[in-house]
Amino acid sequence: MATIVLQVPEENLVSKVKQACKMLMGVTSVKVQKSQSKAEDITKTAHYKAAMDDVKNGRVTTYESLEDFYKEMGL
Repeated sequence: MATIVLQVPEENLVSKVKQACKMLMGVTSVKVQKSQSKAEDITKTAHYKAAMDDVKNGRVTTYESLEDFYKEMGL
């Protein structure tokens, strides 16, 4: 069985494209999957902005090695 993937940029056209595909000879199933492209841009999140503010204002700690980090944490 072959699979064809269609990308429909306009949400309001999805149902019409689905109906049209069902009318094609040999089509046994038509499924709609929401696009992953609407994933949130991490650089726009509050957590990212807070982290960048920490970096900008020197509120970060660096270690030479993982062992140095463990020593600092008392592990």
